[in-house]
Amino acid sequence: MKIDNFIIDKKSKVFIIAELSANHNGNIETAIETIRAAKRAGADCIKLQTYTADTITIDSDKDDFLIKGTIWEGKNLHKLYQEAYTPWEWHEKLISVAKEEGLICFSSPFDKTAVDLLESLNVPAYKIASFEITDIPLIEYTASKGKPIIISTGIAELEDIELALDACKRMGNDDIALLKCTSSYPAPIEEANMCMIKDLAERFNVISGLSDHTMGATVPIVATVFGAKIIEKHFILDREIGGPDASFSMNEQEFTAMVKAVREAESAIGIVDYNLTEKQKKGKDFCRSLYVVENIKAGDVITEDNVRSIRPGFGLHPKHLKDILGKKTAIDLEKGVRFELDFCK
Repeated sequence: MKIDNFIIDKKSKVFIIAELSANHNGNIETAIETIRAAKRAGADCIKLQTYTADTITIDSDKDDFLIKGTIWEGKNLHKLYQEAYTPWEWHEKLISVAKEEGLICFSSPFDKTAVDLLESLNVPAYKIASFEITDIPLIEYTASKGKPIIISTGIAELEDIELALDACKRMGNDDIALLKCTSSYPAPIEEANMCMIKDLAERFNVISGLSDHTMGATVPIVATVFGAKIIEKHFILDREIGGPDASFSMNEQEFTAMVKAVREAESAIGIVDYNLTEKQKKGKDFCRSLYVVENIKAGDVITEDNVRSIRPGFGLHPKHLKDILGKKTAIDLEKGVRFELDFCK
């Protein structure tokens, strides 16, 4: 998968996305400064969301349209999205600022008109949000544009994932990544289920990653160890500014620390290699080897009292101890001498 100039594969570094979402609080200058802060924090990408309240729902006070069981308890869907949306007239400016900062920028479209807008702005990829994974017509239309498509699986069962992948492939698009996501806000860490990262990649033969709503960097680090190649986190200048997504978003200091931790985790994973580096070989100086530990006369019997396995590691390998015990020495040996096989008669 290639998004703009960033190649994402099994050998690449993790592609880290800062999700702007509603964290501009209706102010374009806040949005612009958030993009710049995301760059400072080490993000590779800033992601927008492209919808209006009317493209994602309808204005209704019927019970079906009241939110229950989340941090937005009791809110009307239309009013929430009216508060949270990123004005479409901002998109061109925000994409331009991201480019100036050296950040990749794309978005999650929530209907066909959003895809059309984003196509006019030549975004390099698309993200399908967790709650849209069942919107097969939207996925088909988005996938038909032939660009990489990243799909969150927050509310998906196995069949939902299969249907979404089939929709992409029907459109001739198999440039797909799947993100493990827990659609709770914030998400309990015990529900992260990071072993899914590896299973998604192997089961569906795709790039896999994480769209994370937990607090802190623990889950992104674990995801990295399990092979995640994309990590997405909500990003905010300061949670004190408030807004619908503030409570589960990382500020600049936290995001910076997460990026550092993810990069360190990548370095720590390494590769399967039983060869030692030159520095590691130097460490063998401190391993065990066979040394004369008491003065020995020629003809004396070698015992565990006069030849032992001790540090440092410059002498004979300890595996030879059983072969030399009980034999007699051919020459006088002084305490502290590295033992050699030809010291035996």
